[in-house]
Amino acid sequence: MMIHQLIRVLRTPSSERYLLQMTPGVDSAALDLHYASNGRVAGTLIVFPEAKLATEKIPDLLREIDEILLPEASVEHGNLTFVVVQGSVVGNFTAEANGDLKARSPFPTTGLSA
Repeated sequence: MMIHQLIRVLRTPSSERYLLQMTPGVDSAALDLHYASNGRVAGTLIVFPEAKLATEKIPDLLREIDEILLPEASVEHGNLTFVVVQGSVVGNFTAEANGDLKARSPFPTTGLSA
């Protein structure tokens, strides 16, 4: 098992965003899941440098995400797809009433242990 903790940071009727921690207290990746009305699920996984995740381990991580979060979808059934990106968080910005963008602290978190 690679995932130590999944932390849901956003949920809408058709999507969710999670932070993944493979080491306690260290954000390793961000995962966006989008649920289509036809039962398909599209995921975007952004792997952070802190994860030190070898490219050949990514399929194992995607399978683990599938098993934990997506019992109704699977790559094998053709209703689950992933795009995987490696990158760093530049910032978290919020629009203010006057239209300015303000940098703020990282995502609020509530944790789900894997």
